[in-house]
Amino acid sequence: MSSYSTARVLQPRKGPTYSILGELYTIKMSGADTGGAYALFEFMIPPDHGPPPHVHTREDECFYILEGELTFYVADERLVLGAGGFLSAVRNVPHRFRNEGSRVARALCMVTPAGLDQYFMEVGELVKDPANPPPFNPAQAQVLVEHSHRYGLRILTHG
Repeated sequence: MSSYSTARVLQPRKGPTYSILGELYTIKMSGADTGGAYALFEFMIPPDHGPPPHVHTREDECFYILEGELTFYVADERLVLGAGGFLSAVRNVPHRFRNEGSRVARALCMVTPAGLDQYFMEVGELVKDPANPPPFNPAQAQVLVEHSHRYGLRILTHG
């Protein structure tokens, strides 16, 4: 059951935005908004960026590419998705994505149930002006790993 009564409207580029390792994650719908049913994020991934390989043990994810291109690695598959591309990734399957292109990629990600939104709020740096995000902070990598277990995330090593 959701905590809103009729509808929620957010204009483009609105919602709390968090910087995580140089990537921007905007929470469009949080678990608090949906009674824990799901969370929805918009993220902007610069070239040569993307999360490390990881496994979600609590939630399934769906990705919809809005702009640019992302390369997904799901189990042993490599999948390249451009604008309009969609991917559903179930829990307990190793995956990652990376922007291997030359321009910023923008996508929507929905997780069900919610919870990952709390992780982003905890490990990310709240951004006041998404047009001028803070610089890349490599110290966040350790924070991501340290907090991941509380959210049912397993961060894997590259390769």
